[in-house]
Amino acid sequence: MEVFENYDLTSHNSYKIKASCRRAFFPSSESDFLSIYQSHPDSKKVILGGGYNIILSKPYYDEDFILLNEGFANVKVTDGHIMEVEAGANTIRLSELAWEHGLTGMEIFYDIPSSLGGAVVMNAGASGEEIKDILTKVRYLDLADLKVREIKKEDIGFEYRNSFFQKNVDKIVLKAWLQLAVGDKAAIKEKMDRVKEARWAKQPKEFPNAGSVFKRPPGFYVGQMIEELGLKGFSVGGAKVSEKHGGFIINHASATGADILELINIVKHKVHSKFGVELEVEQRVI
Repeated sequence: MEVFENYDLTSHNSYKIKASCRRAFFPSSESDFLSIYQSHPDSKKVILGGGYNIILSKPYYDEDFILLNEGFANVKVTDGHIMEVEAGANTIRLSELAWEHGLTGMEIFYDIPSSLGGAVVMNAGASGEEIKDILTKVRYLDLADLKVREIKKEDIGFEYRNSFFQKNVDKIVLKAWLQLAVGDKAAIKEKMDRVKEARWAKQPKEFPNAGSVFKRPPGFYVGQMIEELGLKGFSVGGAKVSEKHGGFIINHASATGADILELINIVKHKVHSKFGVELEVEQRVI
């Protein structure tokens, strides 16, 4: 396991907000996780996967950060169609690996940047498909007693962009099992390419961003409401509502976390005043 003092977090968040932390751990095994919590029981800790759905609100954190990357991203394909995946694995790579094995079920995650752990915690998905649709069970570290446990999908309480793990932050996802199906490789690749093309057509991939900012409220489209308010292109500091799609905020000029949060609050206020809708932020504020 690697450990760094005064670690720069800029490359570990997709908004590319400049921030740093007191100490950063890069675990490569379950025993590393246990060691961190056993050796440093009194320090506050923040766990980041790919850093794709977060807003770093401060320029410096006195907390310890546990960062998951390719060092905790082992994948095994068993029984021909089950993927056993460590939490740090990237969902884009998983969709490519599924295609290489002729397995269908991961296509929608092609070009959704996320760690597998993060995808489970927030029940990531798009176009009506979610990670819960292919998940069978999760292995996690319970910080209440530092025991490793497993939980079946039906006991995780998945909701739209929510789960048992999001509500219980002392339960840390270590590994998940995904049940896929054998499919036609050409059809799988065609869907992957279609998914990617559709996203690039509407999402501001050319600027640092963290995906959709708000959950979709029942009966409304966030981007449409923001566009009707004339807020596309509206900015606070270095943060701007994307001119490509109103549901995204981009870092167009060295935005700080405070810039992004202020812009979010302005958008929420204006949407509520005009439409009576209380927008809920999808991204995790740290």
